[in-house]
Amino acid sequence: MSKRLHACIVGAGLMGHGIAQVFAQAGHRVSLHDPDAKVLEQAPSRIAHNLAQMGVEPAGILDDILLCPALPEAAAAADIVIEAIPERLELKQALFETLSRLAPEHAILASNTSVIPITAIGATLSEQARARLLGTHWWNPPHLVPLVEVIRTEFTSSAVFDDTFELILSLGKSPVKVLRDVPGFIGNRLQHAMWREALHLLSENVCSAETIDVVVKQSFGMRLPFLGPMENADLVGLPLTQQVHQVIFPHLCNDTSPNPLVSTLLEQGHVGMNSGRGLRSWTAEQAQGVRNELAMRLITTLRSRAD
Repeated sequence: MSKRLHACIVGAGLMGHGIAQVFAQAGHRVSLHDPDAKVLEQAPSRIAHNLAQMGVEPAGILDDILLCPALPEAAAAADIVIEAIPERLELKQALFETLSRLAPEHAILASNTSVIPITAIGATLSEQARARLLGTHWWNPPHLVPLVEVIRTEFTSSAVFDDTFELILSLGKSPVKVLRDVPGFIGNRLQHAMWREALHLLSENVCSAETIDVVVKQSFGMRLPFLGPMENADLVGLPLTQQVHQVIFPHLCNDTSPNPLVSTLLEQGHVGMNSGRGLRSWTAEQAQGVRNELAMRLITTLRSRAD
């Protein structure tokens, strides 16, 4: 897809402003909407900050992003609509019911949900609308992380699925096709399986939260950009893989509900970096340092791949 498209992004917060940036950087027109006027007003400065970190001139890119306080205006000429609103099923269902009426009949309808099944989001839509609904799960920060999971439902048309994949590819991203609509899709199922075990180790006083981060970042985490888990299993050999699993699998956490430690911390007002404490304690400077280091390391990685 090389033609200039009109993308509508609903939600200008954590993910939405970055997704809008990606489309504008690729030369597409973007209508950016958020019901919170303050969040919408802050989007251009956040995008300009992202571009400055990347060493990219913002002027032409920001010119292609139109801030739309009214949803009908934002969706009216869209070729694709991507929602990036809070992870609440009823909100997403209501939004897509509205978008199915406001957006042109040819417009692709895409959800950026990270875990909610797309089928559930489209449960109340007409047959025609469900055929053009799918998931495009971007990763934070979306302007830097290459992966986008493209998720089809049993109702998604093959043309919409394939066209969306090609569109995301043309943006310079690394899309993958998720052929079955399962909760969490691929990446978050893998990521949160590790998080579940990490929280279990912490709850059982095996180690500290800081130790878990050191272990991940200083061992297998260093290999992951170059060696995926399936490659690693084949590298060490399936006989050894099976032997390790026979020993360790019976002892891994298999809880089917959130770890009580998280509930306890939330009850105490410890929500994470924004409150100064979550699983670890944070000063404002430490929290900003993590964000800055993550962004710069991702930028460096992307530049090295391009060379």
